Amino acid sequence: MTLSDEARERLADVVALQPTKNADLQAQWDMDSGSDVHQYLESELKDYYYRDEDSLICATPEANDLVGDQVEGEIDEQAVTVPALQAAAIDVLPDHDDEPQSVVATLHDLRDTGRDPAVDEVRSALRSLTEKGVVERVQKTVPTYRLAVERDALEVQRRDDGDD
Repeated sequence: MTLSDEARERLADVVALQPTKNADLQAQWDMDSGSDVHQYLESELKDYYYRDEDSLICATPEANDLVGDQVEGEIDEQAVTVPALQAAAIDVLPDHDDEPQSVVATLHDLRDTGRDPAVDEVRSALRSLTEKGVVERVQKTVPTYRLAVERDALEVQRRDDGDD
């Protein structure tokens, strides 16, 4: 997807302001409504953003790579706010350059830390982390997972939502 100069500049705003709301981008882009922001995002930048659990607008890793040089400072870290189970999964997953592991292996590693999630909860957590670009899904006989970024370049903020 080739971006116009305006779309590239606006994507840089998303990267710099993330996680952000429609209202923040509305003010930044001098648009009339949050609906206009949503329409622009969907029509011009749909491959480069997602909404987190709190419906805040975040840039994909591809967006960070694409406009990283336009944003003040260099983007070499990724910050995510995730529920406790997803944060725990990040802690036990193999690094980005190691062999990936299955959902069941991740489940066992989580249980070794004292947690007792259901396999479906682990599968859902890994899918969510994959959508955020934090975890990479590697398809083998069964899907396997590992971090998509270097562990040191990832800042994980745990949400206190009572989810273990």
